[in-house]
Amino acid sequence: MSKISAPAKTLRAFMLAAAIGWTAGTVSSPAQAEPVRVEAPALASDRLSVEVMGQGPDVILIPGFASSREVWRPMAERLAATHRVHLVQLAGFAGEPWSHGDGAFVQPAVDELARYAATLNRPAVIGHSMGGLSGVMLAQQHPEAVGRVMSVDSLPFFSAMFGPTATVEGARPFADQAAAAILGADEAGFRQQQEQTAVGMMRNEAGRDAMVEWSMASDRQAMASAIREVMTTDVRPGLAAMTTPVWAVYASDANGGAPAAMADAVWGREYAALPGVKLVRVDDSRHFIMTDQPERLGALVDEFLAD
Repeated sequence: MSKISAPAKTLRAFMLAAAIGWTAGTVSSPAQAEPVRVEAPALASDRLSVEVMGQGPDVILIPGFASSREVWRPMAERLAATHRVHLVQLAGFAGEPWSHGDGAFVQPAVDELARYAATLNRPAVIGHSMGGLSGVMLAQQHPEAVGRVMSVDSLPFFSAMFGPTATVEGARPFADQAAAAILGADEAGFRQQQEQTAVGMMRNEAGRDAMVEWSMASDRQAMASAIREVMTTDVRPGLAAMTTPVWAVYASDANGGAPAAMADAVWGREYAALPGVKLVRVDDSRHFIMTDQPERLGALVDEFLAD
């Protein structure tokens, strides 16, 4: 493989590890009864599955790249006291079967999310990383089906991390290299790569092992297809026409993550065209805000759902 520049390595490391998961983090809340599990609305899909719990207004929780739905479990159990929560698991990730070879990943998943959301009552959608991108795409393409969207540490064009002049065509070679790196690594090398990148994704040491294991359990072809598509998907041209309320929550960490000024500049720039967007920075957190700052994110979600 050809040598990759330092910025490209940084982007690839981010994308390979982004949204792979956690189990140890918890959201502090008063003691409450075990959430009521209910039957999911009918959805026969080879792109995703959904677990439903609780009763009340509908909230869809979408995990990100190579992540299990467990990344949202504590949040889901907390929300289930007042909401009907729909925990999504994307096919190909964290042991979920994948049957689409090297075909498209993100857009077909968004299509299935739209089909599912249409059976609900204008749900709120909360997505992490790639799941946040999917939520924005869902609101752009099917505004009638979505009540509001929260993107958690997600950009409308992930490859904008290259800089303000990044383009889809310019990102394509790096996307191909990232996909090739996923497909070409042997088991030991891939695990080592994930262990290294997990450190940059999460301050919470107890959650990093889960990140790695969910990545190792993911289908490599699904990961390669997803990474290639995410890195070359730019939804910024559609932001100006959006009418769905959007909150963009993003992380800042002065000790090993994105400095506050840098995070503010990137998120402010990339969401600038979106009318009424609410930008909220969460400090002392890396990419997995739900793990590093669960109480803070929980409070923001409560405010978002009540807004």
